[in-house]
Amino acid sequence: MTRGLGGNSPANVQFYLKGVEYPTSKQALMDCARRNDAPEEVMDTIQRFDRDEYGGPQDVMKAYGEIE
Repeated sequence: MTRGLGGNSPANVQFYLKGVEYPTSKQALMDCARRNDAPEEVMDTIQRFDRDEYGGPQDVMKAYGEIE
């Protein structure tokens, strides 16, 4: 996966989660990313997250790190 700006970087994943309210579910993350027109690679990344619940952006980044 691409790292850095754009692509599937952690910052890019967070960009497409703008507006999500925490705590939240994995499904809500998917829904938010879809509303923000996330590219398929970002949607695939979120789908691969193991957890079902996220307390904040730090939990999302931890999940991201676990799949990289």
